[in-house]
Amino acid sequence: MQMTEQFILMHAPNPAAAENGRKLSKKGSFGALGRTEDGNTCWGECAGSGSRPYRVSVDFALNPEQPTCRCSCPSRQFPCKHALGLMFEILAGKAFAVGDMPADLAEKQAKQAAKAAKKNEAEGEGESQAKKTKKTGAKNTAAQKKKLEKQLEGLDVAEKMTDELLAAGVSSLAGTSAQSMEKLAKELGNYYLTGPQTSFERMALTVRKIQQDKDNAERYYAEALRILIALRATVKKSREFLQNKLTMENYSAEDSVLYEVLGGVWRLEELKAIGSFRENAGLVQLSFDVSFDEAKKEYVERGFWLDISCGELVQTLNLRPAKALKYVKAEDSCFELLEIATLYQYPGDHCPRVRWDGFTSRPLADIEKETLKSFASQGIADVVKAAKGQFKNTLLPKFMPALVPIASLGRVGDTMAVEDSAGARLELRDRREDGDDHACVRGLHALPVVPQTGDALFGLVFYDEADRHICLHPYSLITATDIIRLQY
Repeated sequence: MQMTEQFILMHAPNPAAAENGRKLSKKGSFGALGRTEDGNTCWGECAGSGSRPYRVSVDFALNPEQPTCRCSCPSRQFPCKHALGLMFEILAGKAFAVGDMPADLAEKQAKQAAKAAKKNEAEGEGESQAKKTKKTGAKNTAAQKKKLEKQLEGLDVAEKMTDELLAAGVSSLAGTSAQSMEKLAKELGNYYLTGPQTSFERMALTVRKIQQDKDNAERYYAEALRILIALRATVKKSREFLQNKLTMENYSAEDSVLYEVLGGVWRLEELKAIGSFRENAGLVQLSFDVSFDEAKKEYVERGFWLDISCGELVQTLNLRPAKALKYVKAEDSCFELLEIATLYQYPGDHCPRVRWDGFTSRPLADIEKETLKSFASQGIADVVKAAKGQFKNTLLPKFMPALVPIASLGRVGDTMAVEDSAGARLELRDRREDGDDHACVRGLHALPVVPQTGDALFGLVFYDEADRHICLHPYSLITATDIIRLQY
């Protein structure tokens, strides 16, 4: 197993735990370091607050990409800082004595191997398992049919409320009760419509902003209208989608964005079943940011990546509910190339969401760094055309990630702009919806290098309703040698 810093950071529950592990290694807290001859299992002792050191191990035997970490400390974090510190000891090339692993560790490893073997045996039971699956499938089919019928019922409820609000006009929202919106949102949860439910939660939040911030009411009215139009389109398209599934007696997940819009949660096996995956991907992260979704009360950790195996832009989303932060592992910036055997892709045309269940990482080779900017679009005109097409679809986000070629970048009058070799320009602005903590344009004034012709700019193309301009919110500059991030 070749240890890298990125491997450690990707397996840490949060950046603080990784940093604490690094500090333990740097200050020499570890002793009695040992490993098996094949290097698959490493162990040691780490000084703690008590008189006895903690006994810690990292085991790569079953799955090198997902090591089993064990520690005698009482921490609820997994892996704990001591296990991460042991990985930093490996990374630092510390001397590990080769020998037989401690008896208690060998016993735990044997139990884990036996459990894995038993699981494999159970999965290979074939005929008897098939019979059980058939019975379970019949029950699931009935349950899925009942769920679809319930969803259609809920769509009627959502449509009625949406039509009433559109008929009354958004100006009537100033006198609308936010509590009534929240009550309706809660009711839609009973119909398995978490997508429309979230839309009404956003409406409730917008109503409060209209009533509390009268100076910016016009902006919030526009936001409310967008939500209502998207919700109306969702109801119409979803009804047709669900009725068709009932008619065709098709109760499985489908390659459609509507599945997720309605509140469906994709599992990797479902994505594989519909053929939404590819093999041997190589992902390079172009940007990473964290935001708080006030309506859903959750933190959204978002990464935009370039797949150098095919040149496609993809994104990852790690959703961490505020009430369950300690149970959901935090993501962080990634500065290495991730080599992924199977990359699962959510339905969607442009910059789809992806997931994976294992990877290896390594530093980017110089030749790979040089090729990144070559994946930029042909020109700004193509980017704008694609963005307009996406903005017309009410079910898609009103922004589009893009890698834009640079002929020149700088100030034009009072604004910043990027220009391509054909002379087409895109104004550079920060999206208001992202907030001040996502402001990136100011970072262009402090770049450590001067952008050169042939470099590329990654960011989000969006439509600014304030003056009806299509602009680019820049996130990173791609040169022949570096990815210079303007935020994280």
